[in-house]
Amino acid sequence: MPTAIAVTSADLVLPPTDQQTPTAALLQAPEAQPLDLAIGDMHLLLEQHGHVIAVCPTGISPAHERRLHAIRSVLESDRIALLKVDLPPLGVAVLVRQLRQLSICDFSPGVVASAARLLTHYIHAGALLNSVARFDRVPVSLRTHAKSWVPGSMFAVLAGPSPQLVEVGPAVEPPAGPSYASNLLIAKGQLTSQWVQQTLAPAWGVQAVQECALPSGSPRWWGTGKLVEFASFLPDISVIYQLVSSVRREKCHWCGMELIGDRCGFCSSPLAPPENRMHPAGVLSQGAPAPPSS
Repeated sequence: MPTAIAVTSADLVLPPTDQQTPTAALLQAPEAQPLDLAIGDMHLLLEQHGHVIAVCPTGISPAHERRLHAIRSVLESDRIALLKVDLPPLGVAVLVRQLRQLSICDFSPGVVASAARLLTHYIHAGALLNSVARFDRVPVSLRTHAKSWVPGSMFAVLAGPSPQLVEVGPAVEPPAGPSYASNLLIAKGQLTSQWVQQTLAPAWGVQAVQECALPSGSPRWWGTGKLVEFASFLPDISVIYQLVSSVRREKCHWCGMELIGDRCGFCSSPLAPPENRMHPAGVLSQGAPAPPSS
């Protein structure tokens, strides 16, 4: 059975791109499920899949995060990876779908878990906002804050991989996007602008534009419900497979899991190369490589 991918909110599970992509398990919040039932569900996942990779957005409630650590402690399991992802909600949903795709490839659970940090470099996640007055994820100048009070103002914000913020206008270039073939996913909030479809998508040269429902955590993450969230991503699983395969694999010195990059996805231990060995610059610490051509 493939490694189980789990999420903390049902709206982080995007529709699959093919019939082979498995769904993700839902790890419910404390107010939605008693602890004993949550422990039972996780135990069942481990019995069925062997390993569980739980993706946790940075916006997760402290109580929910503590619940996940408590479950792992009670089960005394080193087969549960808790990946805290610093992406906007739609970007997290895109990453989760890619991990779901990788889970049925011939990668070990450790490689799938540590691949999450690599793949975030190829997700350009942002939003079109009507105001940045309550937005604190990217540095915002006082001048830009003041412009939020001007009726009709809109701002294009890119949270990752390189934070950018521009005021939308006829003479202003959109934020810099991917330099490789990608698709664009859009989730509309209470903003009716077509700027993302009509201006950003052509500027980024995306191959296709798709729409989905706005994740429930997006208004809180962006500081406003008047937004259009977007995320560009590598759509071809064969390219993602080549990308992950191209990174040197190591063994975690602490838990023994296989990993790529500079940190274990299961125990979070950093890679500790032998002192007498020259190791290549890691893609996760020195910048990400260009994706293979499809």
